[in-house]
Amino acid sequence: MNASNPSPNLGEAATRFLTSLAVEKREASQQEIYRFVRWYGRERPFAGLAPPEVASYAERLSSSDTDHIKKLELIRAFLGYARKEGWSRTNLAIHLKPKKGKTRPQPLLRQGQPEATSLTRQGYAELEAELAALKDKRPGAIEEMHRAAADKDFRENAPLDAARAQRGLLEGRIEELEEIVKSATIIDEKQEVTVKADIGDSIILRDLDAGEEQDYMIVSPREADPTRGKISSASPLGKAVIGRGEGEVVEVTAPAGKLRFQIRQVKH
Repeated sequence: MNASNPSPNLGEAATRFLTSLAVEKREASQQEIYRFVRWYGRERPFAGLAPPEVASYAERLSSSDTDHIKKLELIRAFLGYARKEGWSRTNLAIHLKPKKGKTRPQPLLRQGQPEATSLTRQGYAELEAELAALKDKRPGAIEEMHRAAADKDFRENAPLDAARAQRGLLEGRIEELEEIVKSATIIDEKQEVTVKADIGDSIILRDLDAGEEQDYMIVSPREADPTRGKISSASPLGKAVIGRGEGEVVEVTAPAGKLRFQIRQVKH
């Protein structure tokens, strides 16, 4: 991967890809690309996507949608673009293949049934603030489209295309946030009385091999930010510590082998 072109998160990658498309193709691709991004979490680094996950997504989509071939092609184009940009070490598109034979239905998000999300109060407040800020930008985006449309030469009206693209991306993110906020379950750390680690808890782990201690906060995949010590509940480390208590030793499988950590403290 080119160090001068670091991998963005999935939300940023989707925005860049859609902006690169012609207007008609962008409108046809936007819904499916955002669905793919929502499945893994907008804030997840693109470089963190693994081939088995992509293959699993294809199987789920294949078993729940009669129009899955066309939708898989849209996502393949996104993954191929990401490979060309250097955001992934491998071409993930080759793993996005429909499963042959009969499969047990494992539907993606059904229309009208948004994915349930557990959020800390801080994470919920941050999403609400982002949603409000984006809605405040709506009038400006609409006005920008009107100004660009005043040029009657639509054949060469690049500003209008750009304004439409920005409006589409804005509305897509607003729709995504509205679904998350509507279906979210807020976790109140103060209500928890168990000593077992869970989403919303802060924990102190001791690396038994290195002898070092580190502080983490377990959050939902949508809130994960390793640079701020926020680890996803869906990450290997997050899965290992959830439901475990102080003093317990957990193991995490890493490319270099198994890592052992002791849970020194759980703070609700």
